[in-house]
Amino acid sequence: MRIPIQEVTPGIGKAEIVGFVHELRDLGGLSFLLIRDRTGIIQVTVPKKKVPEHVLSAVREVSRESVVRVSGTVKAIEKAPGGRELVPETFEIVSLAQSPLPLDVVEKVPAELDTRLDSRFLDVRRPRVAAVFHIRNACIQAVYEQLFSRGFIQITTPKVVAAATEGGTELFPIAYFEKEAFLNQSPQLYKQMMMGAGFERVFEIGPIFRAEEHNTTKHLNEATSIDVEVSYASHHDVMELLEEIVIAAYRKVADSCGQFLEQMEIRDLPVPASGFPRLPYSEAIEIAAKKIDEPIAYGDDIGTAAEKAIGEEIGSHYFIVDWPTAIKPYYAMPCEHDPSVCKAFDMMHPRMELSSGSERIHQHDLLVRQIQAKGLNPESFSFYLTPFRYGMPPHSGWGLGAERLIMTMLGLQNIREAVLFPRDRHRLVP
Repeated sequence: MRIPIQEVTPGIGKAEIVGFVHELRDLGGLSFLLIRDRTGIIQVTVPKKKVPEHVLSAVREVSRESVVRVSGTVKAIEKAPGGRELVPETFEIVSLAQSPLPLDVVEKVPAELDTRLDSRFLDVRRPRVAAVFHIRNACIQAVYEQLFSRGFIQITTPKVVAAATEGGTELFPIAYFEKEAFLNQSPQLYKQMMMGAGFERVFEIGPIFRAEEHNTTKHLNEATSIDVEVSYASHHDVMELLEEIVIAAYRKVADSCGQFLEQMEIRDLPVPASGFPRLPYSEAIEIAAKKIDEPIAYGDDIGTAAEKAIGEEIGSHYFIVDWPTAIKPYYAMPCEHDPSVCKAFDMMHPRMELSSGSERIHQHDLLVRQIQAKGLNPESFSFYLTPFRYGMPPHSGWGLGAERLIMTMLGLQNIREAVLFPRDRHRLVP
């Protein structure tokens, strides 16, 4: 019976393994193969005078990345991976890999990112690349654990919608029978509607779609968003929740993903300290204006150069708060003392924005006025506005980009490395 390679130890006696041929070497009287499964790598040593002929025949025929089933005796050997080797009694080629391979799984020959993505199934066989997705899995698990432990309800919202979440033209139109429809930019409107349904605490982890014609290292056209909405909570409350979840994700990875961090040559993953600084937007603009060459003034959005400059100044995760109402979405609640400023926030890593959120407008008439102020037609949002006529609790929420969280945590140079099959303006396959 097949056992995971990680569980193969010298004291086990005999074992059967199934995996990919990671490497093979022929040294005359001896052949060495490294066999890999998702748990690790083991050396298979073939002494040509001591193994059955059918084993030798299969070893001569096998190619790198073929799937093989091997059974035999496990022995201790200090220089082998994991301090053990398997001497085969049987060696079956389950699936023979063609040669040459589209890319080098052993990474002796580097490959460009486009080449890697073209053969992603093969790229992810590389332990260093697979480690990214084991770590991503641990992060998502940490998010689920944190939210479920706090009584959140997981929801699933439509990805085919009739209206834009925030207006604008950054939408993918689709043919939907005789109607106009779009791929959804965000679950924002639907999670707010669930506040009107009395669910109080909801979350969704799912795809979002933005038809932005970016071609950068930090943008995708299909991304995974971690979205949260909470009734009877201020923007300060959900900022604290967001901070706690990010810290929990880091701690989960630091505590449970040592093997994968090592494969990525990350010796120590620092867990962010609690108490992320709160930086008012006006001060953020002042910092950027002193450090960057391009002009920036109050009321401008914070672009890549400004993000970098502010991040270098702060040096850790932080929040930008007290944004101008005019540059935030219509559903962001204006401040009572100064409606030109709203209760919105962005959570930042020193490299880039990770999350945005706000306290939401829960009064129907104010929400209509804010929609109109953005040059949008309230009639296009009638399905969304209706619940606000029948009792809507005050509520706040945010959306966190899963890929950006992983990218910044692991120091990846391109966001496409944090998603299995990225979608950008040029890539639609695989």
